[in-house]
Amino acid sequence: MGMVLSTKGAVADPNVVPFIDVLLVLLIIFMVITPTTPYGLDTLVPQPPPPDQKPDLSQQRTVVIVINSDRSLMINMEPTDWNRLGPRLEEIFKTRAERVVFVKGDADLEFQYVARAIDAAKGAGIDKVGLMTAKMEAGQ
Repeated sequence: MGMVLSTKGAVADPNVVPFIDVLLVLLIIFMVITPTTPYGLDTLVPQPPPPDQKPDLSQQRTVVIVINSDRSLMINMEPTDWNRLGPRLEEIFKTRAERVVFVKGDADLEFQYVARAIDAAKGAGIDKVGLMTAKMEAGQ
């Protein structure tokens, strides 16, 4: 702060230049450390077939592992068991470039079975595993 002497006495005029300099330096620092790209998770949502077309399971790109309340497994409506899950996924994705699978568990199912299916999918070399919910399936 500087002081100016006048005939009326001492007048205090604050010197705001250092304050502005500090604010500009802080602004530059925060602009540099703030990331320019947002971070988050990539999500994939399976798209339902058109309403007038019956889905062809042999040509279907979306692979869905369904775990029922009795802990039985199905891969795209094809029944399988826990021991055959990993090799069957390897067989399905052997010729595919896009390695994405969705896991849909029953609402009454314990999460450990969903985690077991995710682990089997990762063990089969699948890059991305998505979780399907009832709302997602209904299109909400």
